[in-house]
Amino acid sequence: MPGIILNSRDSFDDAYRKFKRQCDRNLIVTEARARQHYETKTEARKKEKIATRKKILKKLFMLRRYESRL
Repeated sequence: MPGIILNSRDSFDDAYRKFKRQCDRNLIVTEARARQHYETKTEARKKEKIATRKKILKKLFMLRRYESRL
């Protein structure tokens, strides 16, 4: 759970910015949106398969890009 320690000279805007940054780092908003609707195991597997494919294609692209420079 994110929490911030305020200094006496911090304004509300600074405190809000710090809190928001911590929430982003801990992926709280992303996780809350993901849990908003139930995801079946089939959908989860499908997303995982797509993510794996994207990762492989990215590696292949980078490899080809590197080889073209040689």
